[in-house]
Amino acid sequence: MDKLLSTEYYQLLEQIQAIDFVLCELTLYLDTHPYDEEAIQQFNYHAKQSKQLKKQYEVKYGPLMQYGKSYSGYPWNWKDAPWPWQV
Repeated sequence: MDKLLSTEYYQLLEQIQAIDFVLCELTLYLDTHPYDEEAIQQFNYHAKQSKQLKKQYEVKYGPLMQYGKSYSGYPWNWKDAPWPWQV
C-alpha cells in the first residue's frame, strides 16, 4: 500500500463521497416525503452524477464495489491496494 496517489485520486474520491452523502440524505427525506417531485428530481440528478463519477474512478483507479456492481480489469484487480476505504 505504498503507492503514491495523485491529488486527482483524492479529489475524485471526495466528490463521490459527497454525492453519495447527498443521495443518502435525499433517500431519508424521500422516505417521509414521497410526493416531493423536486426532491425526486434532485435524487435522480445526483444518482446520475454518482454513476458517472464512479465510472470515471473505476476506469482510472480500479473497481469500487464488489458482487458484480463493478467490473474487474485483467488481471483480477480487486487485490490491488489501497482500496477506497483505506485512504
